[in-house]
Amino acid sequence: LAPPVEANLVNYLWPLLIVLFSALLPGEKLKPRHVAGAVMGFAGAALIVAGNGLDLRSEHIAGYAMALLCAVIWSSYSVGSRRYKAVPTDMVVGFCLAGAVLAGLCHVAFETTQWPSHATGWLAIAALGLLPTGLAFYVWDIGVKNGDIQVLGAAAYATPVISTVLLIVAGKGSFTIIVALALALVTIGAWVASLEQRKPAG
Repeated sequence: LAPPVEANLVNYLWPLLIVLFSALLPGEKLKPRHVAGAVMGFAGAALIVAGNGLDLRSEHIAGYAMALLCAVIWSSYSVGSRRYKAVPTDMVVGFCLAGAVLAGLCHVAFETTQWPSHATGWLAIAALGLLPTGLAFYVWDIGVKNGDIQVLGAAAYATPVISTVLLIVAGKGSFTIIVALALALVTIGAWVASLEQRKPAG
């Protein structure tokens, strides 16, 4: 319904939404440094995701709306988890299983199955399930329930940058000025968001 690059950039509003939605939590206070850090992080992600430019067209509005809905759902889930600290993180296993079943049903209904032709493909699938789709959700649940959720939201913009750096290390990309700027923006944004407000001397 929309070009992947543009839809991905809309989807990457979720860390910024986490920072903004956190103001609705009891005991949390949204500060300018949190918003500034998240906006800088989004700028860094935008450089990586849309480094070759954007082509936003009105005929893709439905796709952009779905991408925005994705961002709202994930940010709402993450912030909402904060209110349920008593729920053990082990419950994430159940969420992942439910998600796998739903994804499997959607795959059967809408997609054509393509089995990996080499062992490397099967290893990649296993690694994907264990790490970003398994361990990452587990650790994320701990972070949103017990960590500084505003800083976590701003720092989440490191995701597209780190994935790009990993591609470069693997020889699948090149280190450019855009990558360097994105790294700087995400790093500085996370640092700004994590700054403690200094009390006046005396």
